[in-house]
Amino acid sequence: MLRIHVSRLDLSRVRMATRPDALWETILSFHRLRDRRASTVFGKWRTESRARLNGEAQLLAAVVPPRGYFPDFLTPSQEGAEPFGLDTGIEALRDTPADRVHAELELLAAGRTRQRTDRPVGQRSAGAGRAGAALPAALMEGRAEPLTRLISALRSYHQAAVEPYWPHIRASVEADRAVRGRALLDGGTDELLATLPPSIRWRSPVLEADYPFDRDLYLDGRGLLLQPSFFCRGAPVVYRDPSLPPVLVYPVANPGAPVFAEPGPWLGRLVGHTRSAVLSSIGTGCTTSELARRAGVSLASASQHASVLREAGLVLTLRHGSSVLHTLTPLGGSLLRGGAPLTLH
Repeated sequence: MLRIHVSRLDLSRVRMATRPDALWETILSFHRLRDRRASTVFGKWRTESRARLNGEAQLLAAVVPPRGYFPDFLTPSQEGAEPFGLDTGIEALRDTPADRVHAELELLAAGRTRQRTDRPVGQRSAGAGRAGAALPAALMEGRAEPLTRLISALRSYHQAAVEPYWPHIRASVEADRAVRGRALLDGGTDELLATLPPSIRWRSPVLEADYPFDRDLYLDGRGLLLQPSFFCRGAPVVYRDPSLPPVLVYPVANPGAPVFAEPGPWLGRLVGHTRSAVLSSIGTGCTTSELARRAGVSLASASQHASVLREAGLVLTLRHGSSVLHTLTPLGGSLLRGGAPLTLH
């Protein structure tokens, strides 16, 4: 179990990430690529992503095991509340001090040695392949070329497995953020922490979470960044190094299968003043009753219009207590802006 000790000062410094973090999603998606569970959600995504990969997986497998510890430097810490975009995150990764890379890769090697010792005779683990087997040792020497190869593999993998689905990923994170934000407005930080996924439990002054082993993390007045993640599953994730800015990466609620956000023939169903008004009225998020009031339609009509918009991929709907909360997807927001393209953060 993970126990995060939260003082009253820390409670006042809990904050929500404003969008998904590109490198967290990239590394955690690599876990999902090799995890056969949740095939209903990720099965099609795995097939599509593997078809676009060209050797990147072997290199990444050298530093990202299928489960357990992976080096903290792969997901650079955030000094502020803004998650990193891909380019910013990669530049921060590139600037990692050589002694830190060496120390964290030693931790990775020690963990793999323990796993080999604990494995029953005859049982083998998925290896990194010849292309990546020597990468950790080369990185530990502090030379620039191995780090450049790793960064190139990360970028290529992101482009193949994450970037095509980014609008859906971002919509899921923003919908989760809307639910947490409403909880914060309704009941403060205590209510926000109490609404996190079932694997995380707020028992003031300790935030408990399911975790592979026993661990205590003391925030010591630094606060906590809550980072919802599309590809995080089951247990949340924190940095191993307790001196890094505290971040709790947790799975979004009801993510749905990752899909391309491309318009289809169903957009013809959106023609009409009333439905356009309903889409505009959703704004930054609202319940069905609030939607009905804003759009000037009946509750039943608001529910029906929201259902059609959701089917079209323009709206996400999440349950919040006894009500539901509707938020715009990036595609829905783009439609309202006259088709202006979304910026990839």
